[in-house]
Amino acid sequence: MAIRKSLSELADHVEGKVIGDGSVVIHRVAAIDEAGPGEITFLTNPRYQKFLPRCKASAVIVGAGVVGRADFGPLSFIEAADPYVAFAKILTLFFPGPRFGGERSAAAHIDGSAELANGVTVFPNVFIGARGKIGRGSVLFPGVFIGADAEIGSDCLLHPNVVVREGCRIGDRVILHAGVVIGSDGFGYAGAGAGRVKIPQVGIVIVEDDVEIGANTTVDRATLGKTVIQRGAKIDNLVQIAHNVVIGEHSVVAAQAGIAGSTRLGKNVTLAGQVGVVNHIQIGDGAIIGPQSGIPKSVPPGAVLSGGIAAAPHHDWLKVMTLLPQLPSLWSTVHRLEREVARLIKGGGKEIDRDAGR
Repeated sequence: MAIRKSLSELADHVEGKVIGDGSVVIHRVAAIDEAGPGEITFLTNPRYQKFLPRCKASAVIVGAGVVGRADFGPLSFIEAADPYVAFAKILTLFFPGPRFGGERSAAAHIDGSAELANGVTVFPNVFIGARGKIGRGSVLFPGVFIGADAEIGSDCLLHPNVVVREGCRIGDRVILHAGVVIGSDGFGYAGAGAGRVKIPQVGIVIVEDDVEIGANTTVDRATLGKTVIQRGAKIDNLVQIAHNVVIGEHSVVAAQAGIAGSTRLGKNVTLAGQVGVVNHIQIGDGAIIGPQSGIPKSVPPGAVLSGGIAAAPHHDWLKVMTLLPQLPSLWSTVHRLEREVARLIKGGGKEIDRDAGR
């Protein structure tokens, strides 16, 4: 069913303020360079402000202070403290996602000892092992594997080919995208060469409430104890999380990052794409690690690191990047000064070239 909302209703929904005509009716969300009448768009980056004079949308979501600096004609606005958050809330309102009716396919395998609450939807080719538990309203898409004694909370979405291995526990409102593996064996071996012995991985993984994990990400079970993804964490595609790692509440880990065993991330930590973190260290609350950074030691709370391997304090890294283009001329100057010093030493210091160092 098509959704139609007045601009005033949308502003109330996001706790924003209408500038312009609050009665205009919105039926769709669109990009700023494509939106037309009856549609709402958003502006978060100032460089896109150039689109506003020719924007054909009925309304635009903006941040404080954008409106008033220029004349944007008949456009109306919702002014919000964080326009991107407001956009996300409005987009969710117009695209709430599909609803499921709790059907259970006869083509699924559900062990007789498994417990499924009311409203669980099970698609074909799902496997639920012995004593598995699935909470109310959860959805298991085709190819999902739930191992023995694994538990899935309420209102979870497990997309195609998700694997939750034996004994692992998933909280409420968790989203696992296609190909996620929860509880694969940690990478643990003793010895070397032909004498290398696999260390049994007998722990579990716990994924707390409101976590979202992207496609083909793997979270290894603990060697002993548990690997934990704490509530509200958001993990991108193709991330490797090793055994006994703890990801703190509301932390964000971007694609292709790798976190080695027994490392602990605090709350609200951000790891950008392709960050590599060694084992047995701690990354403090609120730390931000830039893309492709290697983290060889613990990071204090609130630190901002970037610059590749090995990562350095962000301010120092910026200074180094500023100096890089000057290195050829600096090297020439140093080389010339070395020759002049050698000449002076050879001459007993009696000759001074007044042009040296110029």
